[in-house]
Amino acid sequence: MTTLRDVAKKANVSQMTVSRVFNHPETVSDELKELVFSAVKELNYHPNASAKALKNKKTQVIKVLILENISSAEPYYMRVLAGITKKLDTLQYSLQLSSQFDLDIDTCDGLIVMGAKNTDHRKLAKLDKPLVLFGENPYFDFADTDNQKDIYQATIYAAHCGYEHLYYIGLDHLETFAPELSN
Repeated sequence: MTTLRDVAKKANVSQMTVSRVFNHPETVSDELKELVFSAVKELNYHPNASAKALKNKKTQVIKVLILENISSAEPYYMRVLAGITKKLDTLQYSLQLSSQFDLDIDTCDGLIVMGAKNTDHRKLAKLDKPLVLFGENPYFDFADTDNQKDIYQATIYAAHCGYEHLYYIGLDHLETFAPELSN
């Protein structure tokens, strides 16, 4: 595996200069950057994510905490988790999956919580890490879709396609993410 030292030697600069090119490029001349990036490309150098994480005192891990039984909705969660993993890969983060509150949060930099109920807010507040909820919750930052708008757009599309009878099949109990529809 190519090291920072190899890049420095190839570019005929110090290891500190290579480090500055990556971490503080504004402090390095364009000529030096060109030398370093040319060596990086030629040697196919990739910074060691684990070493960077240790230096920055980060784990490079995001935990996804799923607080509901996922067996019946597994295809949905698998697509969501695949999307999260794809994005985390671009940021050189790993994903860990948990389905319980008794997780070791010291081994992650943050949490994505899925399937949380409003009654979970006390437990979630005790987690001493940045977190975002997937699904609406009045107590925390969240990412979600606009279900009412989506249902409206689907209805318009179905009518445009010529469907005359449309039926809405929804949940039999009120959830924060469930649209309120009148008869």
